[in-house]
Amino acid sequence: MNRKKRVLFFATTLLCIAVMLGITSWGFASGGDLTEIKRRGVLRHLGVSYANFVTGSGDGMDVELVKGFAEHLGVRYEYVKTGWENVIGDLTGKKVKPEGSDVTILGEVPVKGDLIANGLTKIPWRQKVVDYSTPTFPTQVWLVARADSTIEPIKPTGDIDKDIVQVKELLKDRCVLGKAKTCIDPSLYRIKETGAKVKLFSGKLNELAPAVIKGEAEATILDVPDALIALEKWPGKLKVIGPISSMQEMGVAFAKTSPELREAFNRFFEKCKADGTYQRLVKKYYLGVFMYYPAFFEKM
Repeated sequence: MNRKKRVLFFATTLLCIAVMLGITSWGFASGGDLTEIKRRGVLRHLGVSYANFVTGSGDGMDVELVKGFAEHLGVRYEYVKTGWENVIGDLTGKKVKPEGSDVTILGEVPVKGDLIANGLTKIPWRQKVVDYSTPTFPTQVWLVARADSTIEPIKPTGDIDKDIVQVKELLKDRCVLGKAKTCIDPSLYRIKETGAKVKLFSGKLNELAPAVIKGEAEATILDVPDALIALEKWPGKLKVIGPISSMQEMGVAFAKTSPELREAFNRFFEKCKADGTYQRLVKKYYLGVFMYYPAFFEKM
């Protein structure tokens, strides 16, 4: 090979490597931080259709909140539809496998968005791979049964731990639905240890309540926002037995490589609380929640 051909060969090789590196970094880069988002001019909102946070019809409490954040940043809002099994990877670029309160990184996947906002509960394994905003909504996990079930609601004692024990004592030999890798994964609350017949649901979270009504199981665990919507949507068909968890919090999730974006959102959220925007959104989408968690909203 003469000198001219060698130079051409090496130049072509270097170009190919550069192109491949560019594709790789584009496909597996972390979610953009604030400077990158402003440069790009778009804020990508990763969302799973869930309760009244993301309705699937173009609105929802978190949809309105993130649209307001995008406007506050002076960039265009873009909704990116995803699913519970992919949402963390779509933000972080890491495919994960939850294992109780721990998590295993399985590999890399393309990044598709800059933040997750769809009523995402703070649970230990998620906090190991994403950073949360300040709390945006209160929640808790309840046991919800079909109205004709022989399981009767507990009498609250005023002590949440004692109430949880009461509820769990009712579960022996009962068929209880849950959904793996979500905030209502039965393994997070040791449901199987109660003697319950745990059944993992393959459908969507908002299909758990109707599945119980149809007789697929006697009861299910639901978080509060989903339970409130189910009770409103199917009056007289379901009943709340009691708590399975202590109070939890929801928030907006950010890649750990996006600290400036997270801080910008926290400042924006404080502004929303101060000017009444946040309270108006809660009243619009979850009016009943004020009755259950007055202390959370009084702090606002």
